[in-house]
Amino acid sequence: MSVQIPTPQYPFTALIGVPRLRMALLLAAIDPLIGGVLIQGPRGSAKTTSARALAQLLPEGCFVNLPLGASEEQLLGSLDIESALQHGQVNFRPGLLARAHQGVLYVDEVNLLPDVLVDQLLDVSAGGVNRVERDGISHQHPARFVLVGTMNPEEGRLRPQLLDRFGLFVTLDGGIDPPTREAIVRARLAFEMDPHGFVLRHDQAQRALLERLCRARNRLESLVFEDDLHRQVSRLCFEAGVEGVRADLVMLRAARAHAALAARSRIEEQDMQAVQALVLDHRRPPAGSESVEVPPQGPHSAEQRRPPPAGATMESESTETPRGQDPEPDHDDEWGALPPEPVVYRPWDVARPLPVKKP
Repeated sequence: MSVQIPTPQYPFTALIGVPRLRMALLLAAIDPLIGGVLIQGPRGSAKTTSARALAQLLPEGCFVNLPLGASEEQLLGSLDIESALQHGQVNFRPGLLARAHQGVLYVDEVNLLPDVLVDQLLDVSAGGVNRVERDGISHQHPARFVLVGTMNPEEGRLRPQLLDRFGLFVTLDGGIDPPTREAIVRARLAFEMDPHGFVLRHDQAQRALLERLCRARNRLESLVFEDDLHRQVSRLCFEAGVEGVRADLVMLRAARAHAALAARSRIEEQDMQAVQALVLDHRRPPAGSESVEVPPQGPHSAEQRRPPPAGATMESESTETPRGQDPEPDHDDEWGALPPEPVVYRPWDVARPLPVKKP
């Protein structure tokens, strides 16, 4: 019986020219509940290589690839209903989420994955538990993994609602300066010519990084979110114009993971600065969109929010809707809401009373 020797994988410590990506992946490895990392970049920018290298630093070391054609059952797993009804036992067939536990779940071109699968994937990634329910029978199992998604903006974009669900976001620039390109190519050629020797040369650095990550995970619970930190995070997210509070939660977790990685006893200003762009860049409103308005407060706030009388116009801009055009719908009350559906109604002068039943 032949023994299969595992194929050497490119070491994480050998990654060159992607400091922000390395940092984002390490933060997600320390605290997977950050919500994963979305990498945007052109072809050939080492997105897959980086994700595979990260798997070597995780407890199980597994790297699970989610294909674009995967079904819901392949992702979540399935329940054997016939066995449950006949024998009273729930047999669970594990899916890709179960296989990725304590490892990396990688989705290449996540922007081309069906929205329903992306939504389910992000739900499990944020909660760390996969629940499968079918015909009144349910099963759950831990599914704590580092979600890594990649996308090429030339092939389409994610909807804002799904984009917001990713914890951290990294954009890789295709323009690499000549010295960095040379270093990357030399390292890659050295790995291809002698994979075992290349891995052995980075073994000491890999072990040191593994120990550093282990200490950082153990230090997480000892780092508290102080009041000043909460106020600073709220201010930064408000100034960035992000909707909802998911950015606040992710920024707190990411800053804590960064402080733990630096072996600090408290979360400091430099931790906030290090993760701010990773958390906010993909959540900022698009350029040219309206800025966030603070509703007026005070005793006259209700009067200020009342619509103007009929026929009244603003001095700087007329609010009258041109004849034959419908007014633009207002979506500021709830982010992510779908446009309102047209409602068919009957005017009062056409409505007829219902007939009264005779006793």
